[in-house]
Amino acid sequence: MTWQWLNIAVQRVSSRKTREVISDLFITLGVLVLFFYVWYVWLGDIVTGAKQDAAGVSLSQSWAEVTEGVPEYDRESGSSQGGERSPKPPVLASPREGVAFATIMVPRFGSNYVRTIAESVDVKKVLNDPSTGIGHYSSTAPLGAVGNFALAGHRTTFGAPFGNVDQLRVGDRIYVETKKGWYVYRFRNMEYVYPTQADVLSNVPRETIVAQDRILTMTTCHPKTSAAERLIAYSVFESFVPRKNGAPAEVGEIRAES
Repeated sequence: MTWQWLNIAVQRVSSRKTREVISDLFITLGVLVLFFYVWYVWLGDIVTGAKQDAAGVSLSQSWAEVTEGVPEYDRESGSSQGGERSPKPPVLASPREGVAFATIMVPRFGSNYVRTIAESVDVKKVLNDPSTGIGHYSSTAPLGAVGNFALAGHRTTFGAPFGNVDQLRVGDRIYVETKKGWYVYRFRNMEYVYPTQADVLSNVPRETIVAQDRILTMTTCHPKTSAAERLIAYSVFESFVPRKNGAPAEVGEIRAES
């Protein structure tokens, strides 16, 4: 009888120790998973985002040139009947897949935000690349053409270039810079759609009518860390600033702080 009680006691102690070991293992595993999540979603975006900003600044600087006697950008010129704005922008021929051809600056996203735009939305070649991150849908209008110039970028991971798209406010300026100059857009509205609603990439988003305006569409996943839906931000073309006229004021400020 004594041996039976002793055996039961030993089993109880072993069982308790086993539970404690398993509990410790789960706690350790949880900490490791949490650390990985913080790195992958937060710290990883900061590090990769900084690389993408540096790559964007480098590309922008490669186009820089000295300008003299340049009139102030925000002062409209025109006749007594009103200011003349928005000269016809040059239409940029789309390069081959994966080639960087422009940068995008969004003051609302911070003074250091300068990201590179490359052709195509291929995940490996463009969207996950540490030197680009934003891709142009090759099926949509080229930059400067009447129609829908549509872009894609991650909202989390790989630098999260479109991580703050939901913070845009009506009237915010968005600058797309190329070797020829700056394409200036104004943010208008956003919507949430299902991934199957590809008509946001139509020449006139969500419509089948003939395009008459130049539209910039930014697409990304929603909510963060999920691909259940898509967040779509629309902007309209405002003006084009030739490089010889000098950089717009906000662009100059971003460059000064970069």
